[in-house]
Amino acid sequence: MTSNDTPDPRPSTDPGATPDPHATPDPRDDAPQYVLPLVVHIEKADPPARTDALETAARAVLVILSDERSQGDGEDAGEWARAMRDWQDARIRKVVRRARGAEWRKASALPGITVNGKAAEVRVFPPVPLDGWPKELAKLQVSGTDLDDPQEPGEPDPGVPVLWMNPHLDMSAGKSMAQAGHGAQLAWWDLDGADRAAWRDAGFPLSVRTASEARWRELTTSGLPVVRDAGFTEIAPGPTVVADGNGRFDLLRRTPRP
Repeated sequence: MTSNDTPDPRPSTDPGATPDPHATPDPRDDAPQYVLPLVVHIEKADPPARTDALETAARAVLVILSDERSQGDGEDAGEWARAMRDWQDARIRKVVRRARGAEWRKASALPGITVNGKAAEVRVFPPVPLDGWPKELAKLQVSGTDLDDPQEPGEPDPGVPVLWMNPHLDMSAGKSMAQAGHGAQLAWWDLDGADRAAWRDAGFPLSVRTASEARWRELTTSGLPVVRDAGFTEIAPGPTVVADGNGRFDLLRRTPRP
């Protein structure tokens, strides 16, 4: 995606799905593979609530996708545009790591964007090669992102997009944050320029909730964008998140997808 005015033309149902060996080869598998790093600020004494962290991570992905440094082409390209384009031309990968204290301060000094939730802080960085992480980020831990909600998050906010999590999966908060980011990205790809701008100007309001079993069955057959995880970590391959416009965006509607 090189412009904020044109939706990404590729199918938006499997950002990181495992290739089918019997299917037609996907050119994304031959492209150099990149990862979008996200770092969540977790202090031992005062960790953020789980849902707050998930929603903040999803908004962080949207913020970097819409940032002017990620946009443009040729002479008009922003400083992150090439990396963002190369990342989206391959399998979409996101990795969430945690930091506290001095680690967080060092990570915050690297080029990126810090997004704040109610209490959560997530910093998103331009994509890096799978084996080319900056040393300040490479040493951060992936484990230890287990977070809890002190109370049930309740119903989604009215009139904002909802990222519905699969109720059958038991994922760490870090894995769930990455999946929420995938769902937000699929929603972004489905929108035209006007809806993208409206969502951005509103501060990317959204909710992340776990669907009931009945609701999940409905969502996964509705034609809405579905994240299908590759199954490399924690869970088996399969659907993890459905992005629902919740009446805010017409383009996130139930239409058949390839």
